[in-house]
Amino acid sequence: MTGIPVSNVRTFALLGHSGSGKTTLTDAIAFKLGLNDRLGSVANGSSISDTNDEEKSRKISIFANSFMGTYKAGDTDYRLAFIDTPGAPDFYGAVRGAIRASDAIVIAVDAASGIEAGTIRAWHACKAYGVNSVAFVITGLDKENTNFLTTVAAIREHFGTGCCPLTVPAADGVANILDMGEVPAELEESYTALAESAAESSEELMNKYFEEGTLAADEIRGGLRDAVASGSTHPIYVVKALQGDGVDAFLSSVCRLFPAPGTRKFADKDGNEVKADAAAPFVAQVWRTAIDTFVGQLSYIRVLSGTITPGMALQNNTTGSKEVASSLLQVFGRKQVPVENAGPGEIVAIPKFKDVHTGDTLCAVGTATVMPDIDYPQPVMWMSVHAKTQVDEDKLGTAMKRLADSDPTLHFIKDEETKEIVMKGLGDVHIDVAVALMKLQSNVNVELTVPKVAYRETVTGRGEGHYKHKKQTGGHGQYGEVYLRIMPKAEGEEGFVDSTVGGSIPGNFMPAVQKGVNEGLSKGAIAGYPVQNVKVEVYDGSFHPVDSSEVAFKIAASRAFREAMSQAKPSLLEPIMTVKVTIPDSYMGAVTGDLNHRRGRVLGMEMQDELQTVTAEVPMAELFQYPAQLRSMTGGRGSFEMELTRYDVVPGNLAQKIAAARQDELKMEDE
Repeated sequence: MTGIPVSNVRTFALLGHSGSGKTTLTDAIAFKLGLNDRLGSVANGSSISDTNDEEKSRKISIFANSFMGTYKAGDTDYRLAFIDTPGAPDFYGAVRGAIRASDAIVIAVDAASGIEAGTIRAWHACKAYGVNSVAFVITGLDKENTNFLTTVAAIREHFGTGCCPLTVPAADGVANILDMGEVPAELEESYTALAESAAESSEELMNKYFEEGTLAADEIRGGLRDAVASGSTHPIYVVKALQGDGVDAFLSSVCRLFPAPGTRKFADKDGNEVKADAAAPFVAQVWRTAIDTFVGQLSYIRVLSGTITPGMALQNNTTGSKEVASSLLQVFGRKQVPVENAGPGEIVAIPKFKDVHTGDTLCAVGTATVMPDIDYPQPVMWMSVHAKTQVDEDKLGTAMKRLADSDPTLHFIKDEETKEIVMKGLGDVHIDVAVALMKLQSNVNVELTVPKVAYRETVTGRGEGHYKHKKQTGGHGQYGEVYLRIMPKAEGEEGFVDSTVGGSIPGNFMPAVQKGVNEGLSKGAIAGYPVQNVKVEVYDGSFHPVDSSEVAFKIAASRAFREAMSQAKPSLLEPIMTVKVTIPDSYMGAVTGDLNHRRGRVLGMEMQDELQTVTAEVPMAELFQYPAQLRSMTGGRGSFEMELTRYDVVPGNLAQKIAAARQDELKMEDE
């Protein structure tokens, strides 16, 4: 740990809306810490954080990148580990991993844009995942029509009066409000709020505050440390990153006020606290997995307890595999710098593990700790993946595994019903980037198409079917006769019932009859989709003592089922998704109107922090392109999540079109 004690380690992540200045701030911090020999720029593609070609071309962060450096505040050296995260909702999974790895969060707010959907999402994520220590950085004050006090007021309005400015714009750049000899009138309220927050941290300070009406700057700082750790106070900073103004003031305050490892309590799956002790048995969690073109897989770990050194034997308590830490790396953009050890709060990358994935717990041999899984958002956009050539087809499996290993929010499934490989992600940009990474990492070219919908069939009435399978081939013939009826199945009823009497179908042939029924259930009468929620009752039949066979009864049952279903008012069913769309209130009319246009049914609305959450039920077939369309409607300020709710009847006019298209598809497959 470079001789720096755990008490002087600070680990934080930068969150915020896309374009709020997180990466520009990261470049300024990295330059100040000496991690880069020049100030990087997102605009010209020289950022130390956005080094991937996709990030450079899109001018957005796609991955969560971590950095570590040493900073001297006063006479004390501090070890800073910080993470730059994406702001786009398509890459929100990276944010979840960064939150798990951090002791504190800094939310960037662009003064020109104010409080946006991503700002609110970041705040709620901190609260939901147990990070009390949250601060704000105001960026963009060098833009036109911006005002520091207006931005502070907006932050306090949305997130409470515990949000207090600590650094402020000054004539010569940025100043710490606690270091001002005389506080300007417009900042007196903020100074008082800081003093009150500090006073509440101890009885001694509270008594002095009541007696004297104020506290000294050092007393306020001491009290604020506890207030920030508990989450009762959220400092607000000003940084003009491109000019370098406010970076030192921000970092000095981070060192003095932000919590050390151990303040945020990490507990294993059994609820046992993992102590941030450098001398304890080693415990770490993988919060990010990256694929490096030259090194291969890099596993980024947050050390929770103990100390790790190169060559150390480890056990993966999530999978049970044995591993070795071949080397420890600090990754600065495209540079990889070996380190000798890492302790609590530090973040390092380890290459070439055999069987390690994001979320896994790595421990010293003999340690049984297993950390809780990282809670990732569920996919909201699905696309079918098709290899362009046979060579691409041969490498597709490897390419998909690499992507899935590096991004837990990217899912690949083989749909057994539609026979398609489906890629699931958090949005159209997420999917597009995945395709580009497939080409970059594995040289695999693919095409995307809208997935086929896995429809179902059912019946709404009763129908009867009969079929006698009789065939003479010269020797033993084939004979089997089945009478059955089909009807909707009530909850709790058996799907297959044998009501025959008198041995009309011998018991040894009934399993074959059920196989025939199951064959009918796999391909319905409307469009050949699987049939669900039906009850089939076999009530009569006949057999031949010599010619009857299992094959004959299976064929007879299958044909009888098809006849019965055609008479039982068959219906086509489609998957219905419950969708929750979160948007600024100004977009409410456009979004609800669009949902109605998609055959959706709005169930309710809930207002929170000037954001509306609209809950609706919408057919899956209407949602495949929804992420891009929602972004277009809301200027990127909307987000949504969805889950399968049930299957429901397709309107008659659409059902006819779907059935016709399905018949054409089956005909082509037969040919």
